[in-house]
Amino acid sequence: MGRIRVGPARVPERESPEQAVELLLERGYEACEIDFESGFWMDYPWAERLGELAREHDIALSVHAPLFGWVGHLEASGRKWASAVGGLDRSAGIAAACGAEVVVFHPGFLLGRSRKDAIDAVVEQLAIVRERLEGKGRGVPFGVEVMGRVRELGTLEDCLEISVRTGWVRPVIDFAHMHATSDGAFVEPEPFREALELADAVLAPGAPFHIHFSDIAFANRNETKHLRYGEGTLRADPLNDALEGFERTATVISESPDEASSQLIRAALTT
Repeated sequence: MGRIRVGPARVPERESPEQAVELLLERGYEACEIDFESGFWMDYPWAERLGELAREHDIALSVHAPLFGWVGHLEASGRKWASAVGGLDRSAGIAAACGAEVVVFHPGFLLGRSRKDAIDAVVEQLAIVRERLEGKGRGVPFGVEVMGRVRELGTLEDCLEISVRTGWVRPVIDFAHMHATSDGAFVEPEPFREALELADAVLAPGAPFHIHFSDIAFANRNETKHLRYGEGTLRADPLNDALEGFERTATVISESPDEASSQLIRAALTT
């Protein structure tokens, strides 16, 4: 069984990198996802110092790009496209500055297209983004997140295909989203194991599983909101059982709405 690192989906303190890392260590975390979903709040010197401290204390960092930073637009032009590329560019810059292992982003939308055409657009636009990032020395790995709406882009299969076709993008398995879109099927180890096997087959050697996890509410196979751990039906114990069958390490990011829930998830995965 590979090492499992658990951490929160938000930097716990924005006053200083020192205070942020101190809180992560106090709470027993070995990972942290930098939260830019709502916009950028960290500058490059802050990120560099955070990275220094994270390496010193063996904390794995990742970055979640802003929600507007998605690809697969109907056209690679216009204000929304420029904003998306700018958001991904800056996310990659922060990731490079702090040594984050991956930049997580959302795969976009069908927008009335077939799934094939939408994925083609995602892959083509990611190539444009990649060229821009490499020109700036920001060619960090990206992670495409499995989404929680059953009739939209972002199934595990979609994310696997995008990963295979690009070569530098990894699948980010969001088990809360998958629990929702499967109408609550993730209650035993086997569905977790099957999803991990699919991801394992496309991940490069040495790259960790990157996993999002929380309890979840859903209706009509679509996510509705993240729940406190124990209020829904998704549990971390079967994930832990499934991970035992893999040598690959795993970074598990808790997207729970409260600290107590994140600690329960951490305990289930690390004790």
